[in-house]
Amino acid sequence: MTTANPATPVPARSPGFHRRILSDSGYVLLGLPLAVVSLTVLLVGLALGVGLLVLVVGLPILTGTLYAARGLADIERLLLATVRRRPRIRPRYRLPEPGARAWRRIFLPMRDIQSWLDLVHGILRLPVAIVTFVLTVVWWAVALTGTLYWAYDWAIPRGPDDVGLNELIGLGDTTRARVGLHTAIGLFFLLTLPVVVRGCALLQAGYGRALLTGVAEMRDRITVLEEQKRAAVSAEASALRRLERDIHDGPQQRLVRLAMDLGRARQQLANDPEAARRTLDEALDQTRETLAELRGLSRGIAPPILVDRGLPSALAALAGRGLVPIELRVDPDLGTPDGRPEPAVEHAAYFVVAEALTNVAKHAHATECRVTVSRAGRYLEISVVDDGQGGAHLAKGHGLAGIADRVRAGGGTLEVTSPTGGPTEVRAFLPG
Repeated sequence: MTTANPATPVPARSPGFHRRILSDSGYVLLGLPLAVVSLTVLLVGLALGVGLLVLVVGLPILTGTLYAARGLADIERLLLATVRRRPRIRPRYRLPEPGARAWRRIFLPMRDIQSWLDLVHGILRLPVAIVTFVLTVVWWAVALTGTLYWAYDWAIPRGPDDVGLNELIGLGDTTRARVGLHTAIGLFFLLTLPVVVRGCALLQAGYGRALLTGVAEMRDRITVLEEQKRAAVSAEASALRRLERDIHDGPQQRLVRLAMDLGRARQQLANDPEAARRTLDEALDQTRETLAELRGLSRGIAPPILVDRGLPSALAALAGRGLVPIELRVDPDLGTPDGRPEPAVEHAAYFVVAEALTNVAKHAHATECRVTVSRAGRYLEISVVDDGQGGAHLAKGHGLAGIADRVRAGGGTLEVTSPTGGPTEVRAFLPG
């Protein structure tokens, strides 16, 4: 399987409700011991490194401390991926050049901004970890002890002078009042537990994200935007070259012949009117064929039906002109005013299907094809499957490179699965 633009995430299912609570709780509870270890190791290493700088031996100690901060930060990034339910993001640290000397390798982490951010995170994460740890433990403890209070109320020793909460608020000193009050408190904490635990996890994760992945995400986003810009330029340039080639090979040649036929007909009018009539008939046929080719070229740019009636109607018209029998499945909501994607997404989706069907007709030797367009969360999922000979690949061209550029320019992803012997599936995800 070949994938274009893997930086864009493909929509995935969210974890279950109970699994998310346990995952968030585990992340928060594990954060405190990790914060204690980080503070101890990094603070001691930093103090030793700075204190021994005058003896030079402090430089390797400081470098080792930065590498330890990097390792602890990698553990936090791995946990962040589970809490935020996003792919793990690891910054691009500076790497030593081949053959670099020892002292250059020692100074290398000190020139890396992310290494210092890892160190700051490891030293200052303890206050956030304490707050989130205490809140999570308190909410879990009160929720469990309160809702189960009825099971152990009888085992709690009470003296004659003991005054319970139920008495202080005027509910009386009865077992029913005592159990009812504690159970109500437990149910309140149990119902608010998911919100509190999730908030604590996001608070701790937000601090980690700001220092550990914020710069990396910004750099990755810049890289993705640059790739999308290059892909858009490449797609438009390819489309322009294809349009120029098609005009040169088709309508332009026909117009040149039309001009020659009209000139010949003008010369034949005086001497041979019958020959002039035949020449004019041929010129009329050339005009009709030229208009038909121009209409075909205009469909590849922006078919009017796509603008007027939406993607389902445009794809239905496209499938009706296919040379291979096509089974079309399009979400009808995509043609409604509320469900229509953005114009750029519609054009990109139409282009993907049109180019994929062109490849099927030219290269696949298929007997049937299935096109499916539907929504998958925040994405528009496009699938074109044929029963042809397979072997399609992005590196082999055949229009797939143009599809990949157009999809990447729109911030989407493209997957091509085409084993030898078939079948071939071209699947695209477009945001919107």
